[in-house]
Order: sequence, then C-alpha cells, then structure tokens
Amino acid sequence: MGEALNGLKRSIMCGEARESHIGQKVTVMGWVQRNRNLGGLQFLDLRDREGILQIVFKDTLSEEILAKAKQIRPEYCIAVTGEIAKRESINNNIPTGMVELIAEGVKILSESETPPIYIKEDLDAAESIRLKYRYLDLRRPDMQKIFAIRSKTTKAIRDYLEENNFLDIETPVLGKSTPEGARDYLVPSRNFQGKFYALPQSPQLYKQLLMMSGFDRYYQIAKCFRDEDLRANRQPEFTQVDMELSFVEEDDIMAINEGLIAYVFKKVAGVNVKLPIKRMKFKDAMEKYGSDKPDLRFGMEITNITQDVKDMDFVVFKSAIENGGSVRALCLENGASLGRKQLDKLGKFVKTYKAKGLAWIQLKPEGMKSSIAKFLTDDVTNAIINTMNAKTGDAILIVADKDSVVLPSLGALRLHLAKEYDLIKDKSEFNFTWVTEFPFFEYSEEEERFKACHHPFTAPMDEDLEFVESDPARVRAKAYDLVLNGEELGGGSIRIHDTAIQERMLKALGFTKERAWESFGFLLQALTFGAPPHGGLAFGLDRMVMFLAGTENIKDVIAFPKNQNAFCYLTEAPNVVEEKQLDELGIKVSVSEEKTVEE
Repeated sequence: MGEALNGLKRSIMCGEARESHIGQKVTVMGWVQRNRNLGGLQFLDLRDREGILQIVFKDTLSEEILAKAKQIRPEYCIAVTGEIAKRESINNNIPTGMVELIAEGVKILSESETPPIYIKEDLDAAESIRLKYRYLDLRRPDMQKIFAIRSKTTKAIRDYLEENNFLDIETPVLGKSTPEGARDYLVPSRNFQGKFYALPQSPQLYKQLLMMSGFDRYYQIAKCFRDEDLRANRQPEFTQVDMELSFVEEDDIMAINEGLIAYVFKKVAGVNVKLPIKRMKFKDAMEKYGSDKPDLRFGMEITNITQDVKDMDFVVFKSAIENGGSVRALCLENGASLGRKQLDKLGKFVKTYKAKGLAWIQLKPEGMKSSIAKFLTDDVTNAIINTMNAKTGDAILIVADKDSVVLPSLGALRLHLAKEYDLIKDKSEFNFTWVTEFPFFEYSEEEERFKACHHPFTAPMDEDLEFVESDPARVRAKAYDLVLNGEELGGGSIRIHDTAIQERMLKALGFTKERAWESFGFLLQALTFGAPPHGGLAFGLDRMVMFLAGTENIKDVIAFPKNQNAFCYLTEAPNVVEEKQLDELGIKVSVSEEKTVEE
C-alpha cells in the first residue's frame, strides 16, 4: 500500500540537481529507473520530467529505511529526502552526473507491477503496445522531451501573435455540416432528433465571420477533425495554428508568417531561418519537382526532353506526345552502376503512380546502355544527354504520358531515389519555400466535375476571373503554402469578400443559388454587410513540432493518438453505447461488417 505525503513537499526536480546544490537538504519525487544493491551500498536512479538523479542508501541508515529501500522496484513512485553530495564516480552522460543524493528517508508513494514496456529512450516495441499503455510510453525521457518542445512551441506562437496584435478567439466545435472538403465527423442531436452537428475540419467560416465582425486579427490553436482514410502521418483529430487578418494582401500575410516561423524556430530550436523565404509558383514546382510541396534539400530536377525525342519511332513516346502529353526525365548521379533488377524495381515503383513504365539510359564508362537502345540514334542520344547535362557514370530515367501522370510519378521517384541513395547530405537542414499561384479548380474524374483545390472561399487571381466559366482549369487562386523539406507546413489564401463573386465561384463548382444559400447562407449574408478584404493561413501544429523535435512519426507528438484505422488502443474507442443513449437520440444502428482495429 502506498504511503501518503503527509505534508512532505518536493523541493527540487531530480534533473535539476547540480554542484551548486551540494550540502543542501532536499526532497525529490519520481519514478525508479533501476535499483542496484552493492552490499553495503544501495543505488537508485530516480527519474522525473527533468531527468535522472542517483540516490545512495548507505548502511548507516536505520534497518527500517534500508528494508524499505530493498523493496523498491523499477517504476515504483517514491519520495526521498537527503543531502546533495559530490558524486564519487562521475557520469558525464547526464546533466546530474556530478552529484548524487545521500538518502536520509524514503516514502513508497505507489508500487508498480512489472511494466509491459521498458521505460527507456529509443524504445523498440510494437506500436500497438506503446499506444495501449500510452501513459507508460509517455514516461520515457525522449517522449517527455518532445512534449516539452510542443509546449515551448505553442508558447512561442502565442507570444509572437499577441505581440503582433492578434486576439485569441475560440470558435465552436459543434457546427454545421457543409459540402466540399473532407468527410465530416457527425454528432447527433438529442434535442433535434434526426439532425446532426459536425465537428470542424477547420474554423474556416467562423474566422471569416470574425473578420466581418471587425476583430481585424484573430488566431486560435484549434482542434480540427477529418473523417478520412489515414495516411502514415495523418490523424483523425489534429491541431491547427489558425489565423485571419483584415485589410491585407498575400505579401502581408506571408511576411507576418515568415516572422512567426523565424521567431518560433529560433526560440525553440535555436535555428536561424533566413528571410525572406524564397517563393516558387505552383506550375514551376510541378514541372521541376513533380510536387506542390517540393523538397529542395537536393537537386535532381525533372527535365522536359519532349523536343529531343519527338521524331523517335518509339510508340510510347510518340503516343504520349500526340495525346498532348510529354516525355520527361531525371538524371541520377552514379546511376550507371545500377543492375537490371534495381532498374526493374524502379519501373514497378513508377507504375504505382499510373506511369506505364520507366525507360532508362545508362552512361557507363564502356559505353551507353539503354532499355530503348534500338530506337535511339546517336543524334537523339546526344541531344538527351546535353539537355539532361548528364555525364559518364549517370543514369537517365524517363517517363512518357500525360503530364498529370508524368510529373507526379517522376516527383515520387525523385524522393524515392533521394531516400534510397542517401542524396540528402544535411539531414538537419531546414529548407523553406513558399508555393504560390495554385490552380483554383481541379477536375474530379470520379465526380465528373470541377472541385476547389483549396476551398471555395479562396479568391481567384483578378486577371483570371474572366475564365471562371469558359476555362476553369486556367484560373489561379490567391493561395499560398509554406513548404519545409518536402512537407506542407501550412497554407492559406486571400478570401472572397464580395457576395456576387462568391456566388459565382460556388456556381462554377456546381452549386445552384438555392443550394449555395442553403449550405453557406450565413456567410453569403454576412458578405452583404460591408465585408473587409481579408485572408489567412493555418499551420499544422503537430507537423511543426515533428520538425522541431526531429521525429518523423506524427504519433510521437500527440499525447494520445489513434492508429491508422482511427482506433484508440488505450480506451478502445470507438465502441458501442447503451441502447438507452441511442433511443434518446432517435438512432438505430445497422452494422454492415466488423472492421478490424489493426493497421
């Protein structure tokens, strides 16, 4: 049975003890990392949020205290009182390694069963076990460091935004389900049976309404929810650093956010972000890197070789060009040493991105070797080599198809090769870029209609407004994303502040006037009462913390995350509820199939 504190107060954290404390009587509290009995001496390593301190029980203590110390096992929660002394055997691997605590008294506050996971850094355990016993997983020093970084990050964000006259305003969690965007999480209403609230995918419409309310600069660290199929680094609930500003244009919003990023990265990680951050148009990002979130830490740009191969008698190239597509390539340094199996593997890789295959040319010291050698003339080969700026030892990797296939497949191949052949030399580099001038519309083959690339409240470029009905694919948006090392850190846009233009854009997206007002009437009406020009941006806080903490797993930066099926191993949510609760909501449940909780 655990002992009560009975007025005992902690005077110092374990990880704070230093040489300056030598001779002081202190009380520390925490969890036992390990217990070592060396005959006349007993050593405990005691751990709390700040670190580890060595505790020494000498045989001069009373039999009662020594007997109690011998009972102590790993993960027991204890309090120890004693004197800080210089450590005889110095440990330079920990900050407290110069000192130890000579125990005079001990309380066992709580005993512990043998933990199912070992509480240590760099734990190698199944993710399902870590998530089931998350409260133990979070005790580990590396996890504690991550959440200290997260806390420091949110404080730095608040400090900067408050200093720049932003107001922290909360918006509702229970709102209206609206079309467009990802699938909503729905919450049934007891008072209005058969009707539902939706959890916010973002505070988008509310923050625009706050601008119309005259608040001028708003921010919120907001919980957001999206019921979508989860990829490796997505969670059903996530945290957004959300902001909106009035009387601004793109440059104003980008400048304030560059300042925010520079402040946070300096404050939290000691990193100097070079300002201004470079910019790249969406079109250039796609053509050079095959992605709207390009990783610029290495080169290997995509190159268009259509003109070099247009007269080749090779049906794959010919057909791609005739159908309005292109032939493009990457140059892999030292790729001439790749074997046939490795090249075939790369061919299979691009096929997962809908490419029909991968042609290749290897510039070996003994001569050229190619999968399309019989179609290549010396002139064409030389033209390709010159365009690609290739040299002996390199490999040229080629895809031909419509651009919507060629660019993403080569973009994905570029990233795959960088990982496979360690092309990113400085893993600690933070390489930022803005991507601008996104398309307003994207065509959905599945729904056979144009959809908004960002959201339907984004303003189109003024000079492209005339093409909304006649050539939607040509319309660019006043949208911008901040990209870091190939990941979207945040994105935003200038919003539409004119009712007629907003109705026009919704109509282009397939909304009748009646349906537009039914779905977004509260916003459309607000626009009629003197709406200011406004725009904003939202950062993914979880992703930002991942970069600052140096982890590649989003689950590491969320205290209680869910697995890839949005299942919580810890609480076993979602789960069934009592029939009485369903009756109060007027709901009958029909289950089509039992879904496994496993990833």
